[in-house]
Amino acid sequence: MFHAAALVGRAVVDRRVDAGVLLCFTGTGVSIAANKIPGVRAALCGDAVTAAGSRRWHDANICVLSYRLVTATVAAEILQAFLTTPADPDTARALASLAVLEEGR
Repeated sequence: MFHAAALVGRAVVDRRVDAGVLLCFTGTGVSIAANKIPGVRAALCGDAVTAAGSRRWHDANICVLSYRLVTATVAAEILQAFLTTPADPDTARALASLAVLEEGR
C-alpha cells in the first residue's frame, strides 16, 4: 500500500502525470505515505466540495479516497471536481509556506 503511494507521489512530483489518485480502506494510510514525498500535496476527499477546495486553495496534486466510505457515484463526483478545479493564483504564498515546512525550516 505505501509502495503504491510512493510510486504515485514520485510520478506526480516528477511530472510524469498531472495528478494522482490513491485509495485505501480509510484513505489515511496512503495520504500519510504520499505526503512523505517532498512536493506531494495529497488530500483525503470525502466529497466533491472538499476535493474542489483542496485543488483551489492548496493546489493538491493527489486525490485520496476511502473505499470504505465512498460509493462509486460519489467517487466519480469527487474525481470530477478534483480534476476540473484549477488552483487559485493566490495559492502561491501558501505553497511557499508549505515548501518551508518541507525543508524543515
